[in-house]
Amino acid sequence: MRIAHKIDDFLETIFPELNNLSKEKVIQLFKDYYSYGAFVPNVEIEGEFIFVDIDIKTIENQDGDYRKVVDFCEKGNYSEAKPILTKLLSKNPTNSEYHRIKGQILSDEGNIEGAIDTLIDALRWDPTNKWALILMGNIFARSKDDIATAMKYYNQALIVSPDDHIAINNLGANLMSQGKTEEAKNFFYKALAINPDYPNTHFAIALISQMENDNHSAFYSALKSLRLNTKKDELYEQSLGLVFQICQNIIESDEGMGIAYAYKLKLETECSKDITIIAEDSIPTAAKFEFAENYNRKEHILKYNPNYPAKEHLIMHELVHLDFATQARNNDLNMLFISDQSHVNSFTLKIKPTLAKLTKIGIPEDAIINFTNGLFEGINRQIFNTPIDLFIEKYLFSEYPELRPYQFVSLYNLIQESIKAVTDEKIIDLSPADVLSKSKILNLINALQFNELFGLNTVHLFNPSESELKIANDLYKEFLEYEKDREPGEEYELVKNWADDLKLDDNFELINEIKFRATRSTDNILESIENDPYGINSIDPNQQREMDKFQKSQAEIGLNMAVVMFMIDALQYFKEMPISEIKKIAMEIALQGTMGYHPEKKDYRINSIKGKLFSGYHILAYYYVSFALGIPEMLNDIQLPFKDEYEMAKNMNI
Repeated sequence: MRIAHKIDDFLETIFPELNNLSKEKVIQLFKDYYSYGAFVPNVEIEGEFIFVDIDIKTIENQDGDYRKVVDFCEKGNYSEAKPILTKLLSKNPTNSEYHRIKGQILSDEGNIEGAIDTLIDALRWDPTNKWALILMGNIFARSKDDIATAMKYYNQALIVSPDDHIAINNLGANLMSQGKTEEAKNFFYKALAINPDYPNTHFAIALISQMENDNHSAFYSALKSLRLNTKKDELYEQSLGLVFQICQNIIESDEGMGIAYAYKLKLETECSKDITIIAEDSIPTAAKFEFAENYNRKEHILKYNPNYPAKEHLIMHELVHLDFATQARNNDLNMLFISDQSHVNSFTLKIKPTLAKLTKIGIPEDAIINFTNGLFEGINRQIFNTPIDLFIEKYLFSEYPELRPYQFVSLYNLIQESIKAVTDEKIIDLSPADVLSKSKILNLINALQFNELFGLNTVHLFNPSESELKIANDLYKEFLEYEKDREPGEEYELVKNWADDLKLDDNFELINEIKFRATRSTDNILESIENDPYGINSIDPNQQREMDKFQKSQAEIGLNMAVVMFMIDALQYFKEMPISEIKKIAMEIALQGTMGYHPEKKDYRINSIKGKLFSGYHILAYYYVSFALGIPEMLNDIQLPFKDEYEMAKNMNI
């Protein structure tokens, strides 16, 4: 069969790579494109045409036998392959690939000289046979220990196929297997330059770095191989095993403890208190930080469980807790997580069906109380710590890259624990489904970050429902937005948001530390109420920061027509209403507003306005209008930037 291509603009449309190629390269391009297995066409350029002659008859006659040979060779069944290959060579001795396969068989059978002679024939018929060149290099490197000759063939293979990163990687692998690491590295780096996303090459570089005792470079490369491998194949498992092996080498060096103690000294200076680090295997978590102020001590105490691997990461994690709290304190933004018996009682009511089930099967009352308290404390630890821990782990990953091997092992171990905690059949059978689902969501968020940081996806091991996975992804995306420009104390906003989203907000209270610890006399309290009866001037720093953000966003929006329309609604509602009634509503809105109003929220209620639900902007409009009409002297104090909207609403409400 002959194919004729006219050399014109259209040819470059279907073969755009033809542009500016020499005649020889054009011929090679068409040979490569129209080759079929071992069958290479004849390509000639005559005048305005490129002619491609494909020997269909030979292909039809020989392809079946050729495929049989390849199949037998892949299975190592050379005795079946050789007779067929001999027949093919007798019919078509000019086919380079037939000689190459025969050379491969002879090499595998140990007939090295016969293999070399046969491969020479393959290269005489086609000097660009890349695999014949590589096989010759392998033979001289492995069987002859003749690296100089091997490199001649390898380099020729690179000339033939300079952009084949897989072939180049294989050349490096062959040299590495011979202990020629320096020569191998050159090939691996060439392969990476062509394709930096090939996991095999990163794995090989990790092995070489490990041989050279450069464990941190080895960790980076092994982790890169793991991250880039989407097949979850044997290489993936080997990469994961290598990561753990390298991590163990680094952990045994004990260099991480030096990092931790240097950070400890820095924080002791910044917070003006000593920090004592204690190993204690009786604590309920991997580690905990006891703030001096909460225990009426002069020093902070950091406890870690020595039974957990990579204790250095646990210590660093708790120290960052102190670092973040110190930053928040310096800005009067630190918050305390408070829960009391009323919160426990509320929680107990929610899980009443589960407790009834436990009673029915004969579980003692004391055990049920302990079970309830354990559930309550566990989910509270999660909702408070998960958002903050995300900030901490990202901080450690970014600021302490030398700690990453410890971080990897420690977090992996904690994730394995959390998987068991939400998938164990006994736990599932005894636990309230709602609490278990929320716990799983929070654990999933940690797994999502672990995958982002280290490229190891454990999410599926939690057996999440579509709903749980969606919520976890949505909450993690919210964290990523906060993380871009985190300010001191901002992590507490995320705790509030997630508790609200997961309906865990009535399990606890977040209270500003300064307010909580302040001791004020009754006279001072009465005086503050008299001077600021609505709490408008006592906005805490967190609320003030939110107000500043809100005002900035409104300035960017400009005139907010939604607010204008809601204000018209308010003006109509308050029309004919006595000032005293408007003032009463204004007071209620203001008091409720001390917890903060959010434009994106819905379903706000005001007891004085029966049967009406308010969106965020709707309640803010009523807030402004009620003060403008009922308490105009305090309008500026509520800090709502809606003066222009109010003027327009008044003009439109005629």
